Order: sequence, then C-alpha cells, then structure tokens
Amino acid sequence: MQQSNAYVITFSVILTVVLGLLLSGTAELLGPIQKKAQELDTKKQILGAVMDGDELGAMKPEEVLEYYDKTISSKVVNIDGEEIENDRDGNPLVAENVNVARNYKMKPEDRFYPVFMYHEMGNEENIKSFILPVHGFGLWDEIWGFLALQTDLNTIEGVTFSHKGETPGLGARITASSVQNRFEGKMIFDEEGNLQAVEMQKGEGRDYSGEPHKVDGLSGATITANGVNKMLKNYLSHYQAYLDKKKSGEDAPVALN
Repeated sequence: MQQSNAYVITFSVILTVVLGLLLSGTAELLGPIQKKAQELDTKKQILGAVMDGDELGAMKPEEVLEYYDKTISSKVVNIDGEEIENDRDGNPLVAENVNVARNYKMKPEDRFYPVFMYHEMGNEENIKSFILPVHGFGLWDEIWGFLALQTDLNTIEGVTFSHKGETPGLGARITASSVQNRFEGKMIFDEEGNLQAVEMQKGEGRDYSGEPHKVDGLSGATITANGVNKMLKNYLSHYQAYLDKKKSGEDAPVALN
C-alpha cells in the first residue's frame, strides 16, 4: 500500500532523531573508554623508549599505568628551553595532555614541547633518562615517536616509532624492535657539540656500529627512512635549547606571557 508523503516524512524524521540519539549515547558511552585506551597507548610508547619490549608487553594495562606513575615525571618547555607551567589562557600545562600532532601544525616557536623523565621508582631526583616526543611525515602520512637520552643528554637510550599509514613490510617496519634497536647507543651531538642527530642510511644490510650518527636503512622504504631522519633532526633542534640549559643547570620554570 502506498504511504502518503506526510507519513514518509514523519517516519524519516523520527528515524533520524532516534538514530541520532543512539549515536550520541554511544559516543558518550565510548568516549571515556577510548580516551583511556589512548592514554594507555601513549604511556606504553613513552615507556617503550626505555624498557624492554617483551617486559612491557607482558604487563597488564593497570600495571603499565601504575609503573608509569611511579617512574615517569614530566614538564613542558618552549623552543627557548624554558620550562613553562601555564598555557596562553593561564591553565596549568600537563605534558601528557599536550597534543604533539596538533602542535606540529603550529610554527615551532609557538609549540609546547613535553619532556618526560624516567627515574628510579618513587625517587624523582634519581633520573635515568630524558624522553622527548618527535613528530613528522613518512611516505604516506604522519609518523611519530619518542626518543630517550641518557643523562649525558647525548647518548640514545632507545626509541619508539609509530605511523599512521606507511606500507606494510616496508616503511611500516619502523615499528619493529629490530629497526628501533639500531638507534641504541648512538649520539645526537658530535665531539664539538654540534647537533648531528642520527640518520638512517640508504639501503640495508651494512654495519654502522662504528658510526655514532648513522644506522642501517630500510630497503624499499627510503622515503619513510628520510622522514624519520628529518623528524629526528627537526625535533631535536627544537629541544636543543632545553638540552643546553639542562647541561648548564639553567632550566628553572618561567611564566608564559
């Protein structure tokens, strides 16, 4: 039986409203769950720069969060290396809440730069490593990660890399521990104190154990490797003022104008 136009319109409106309410309710219900999952993933990536992957992978979510709270402290600095405690609106800055991807779209001098300190459990004074977020672009989309420096603020303790859409088996290999382990023990400054960072080389299968600023590359994924190189050099240059101040003991908090 053919329905009237009024019936069809009324039915469509009711259906739209009901579906809208259902979607809104689902989003509200899943929002906190998604936020907690994202928080867990970020904290695992931060810890992954200083912990063995198998050890971290064996931990339950609640164990990861508890361990993070007991071994990680944090601060936020600007490009001049000054610690800042409030954002431009006067709200307290929390390093874990800084959206590095969103900051990446700003001019470097306008960004907030989180710094995470890995310390002895329960003792924030005994720092073991400094962990810095990095962000950039690979072949297809965003890449990001965390780089941990030993207390000399030069030697790399470890790295973790992630990506949004690199090619499986090629550029996506930046997430593999076998690739990330190549960076351990490398130096970001040369003997004269100039920032060199560390560069993945073209091709794969060569030994760079005697080269402090070079690691083996990714066969078939040169553009992704170049993206990693640019990401590290750019972000380490943005943190250089902080690293210099930290070395000289001039890293006291300042107010943001």
